[in-house]
Amino acid sequence: MSGASSPLLRVEHLTKHFPAPGGKAVHAVDDVSFTITKGKTLGLVGESGCGKSSCARTVIRLYEPTSGNIFLGGDDISSLTQKQLLPYRRKMQMIFQDPYASLNARMTVQDIIAEPLRAHKICKNKAEEREMVARMLRRVGLNQEHAGRYAHEFSGGQRQRVGIARALILQPELVICDEPISALDVSIQAQVVNMLRTFQEEQGLTYLFIAHDLSMVRYVSDDVGVMYLGQLVEKCEADEVYSHPLHPYTQGLLSSVPIPDPTKARLKNKEGITGDVPSPIAPPSGCRFHTRCPYATAKCREAAPEFKEAAPGHFVACHQVNG
Repeated sequence: MSGASSPLLRVEHLTKHFPAPGGKAVHAVDDVSFTITKGKTLGLVGESGCGKSSCARTVIRLYEPTSGNIFLGGDDISSLTQKQLLPYRRKMQMIFQDPYASLNARMTVQDIIAEPLRAHKICKNKAEEREMVARMLRRVGLNQEHAGRYAHEFSGGQRQRVGIARALILQPELVICDEPISALDVSIQAQVVNMLRTFQEEQGLTYLFIAHDLSMVRYVSDDVGVMYLGQLVEKCEADEVYSHPLHPYTQGLLSSVPIPDPTKARLKNKEGITGDVPSPIAPPSGCRFHTRCPYATAKCREAAPEFKEAAPGHFVACHQVNG
């Protein structure tokens, strides 16, 4: 595939703060930078409230960035108006976490999936629209009979398939997957993930995949980024982050992953992450993880570590690693 090695998405120093009472701000995303190569998947992981979803929604411009730049295919979309963004909306779509909340209960499946086609004036007539929707339904494992039904008539897995069909019917280049399987039964999570991988192989899609399940992220991602309290603390190839985690926070996350083999589980080092996540309204000085880190020193409390390359392709923000 031509251009396969070029970054489709480039995010530079992205920051998103939300206003809070008393003139304060919630530091949801702070100075985050990354790229995603065309046709690849970047997985974002971290505890609840670490800023993964806020980062994703700012990247796709559902939230206005406080500062920083977002480049899609080389074009800076970070300061475009919503009207100027419309052509780029065809190129980037989002699959939401909750299939129960993200589908309009008053609309039929036909109308839900056809809505992007209408917004971008893709179809010449209703017959073409119905055919495109029917073809998309088949691709996500549903059939044309489902088109006339409403969202409440479907199971969670089927609803998420409708959400995926809606996101992919425009044939976007970038798809933001905001925990697309966390609300689903375990039995159908793998089906949905495998379907997303098939679409990626067939259409060369680029994914930003957000999830809590570290095992699933390893399965779907080429690279993994670890976020803590609004900041990216580690990023490298997926296998590398699991075999050689450098940041103490990443090590703690991995130590909390359950092991299905009881014998191996008993031998596993059970040291996890202690303490509570500090408030994003008043994040700690220096390294934000120092209040929970077993290796923290005075330097960690005073100076914020630089996010830099500790090994080829392996970036980390930690004084203990980078010196």
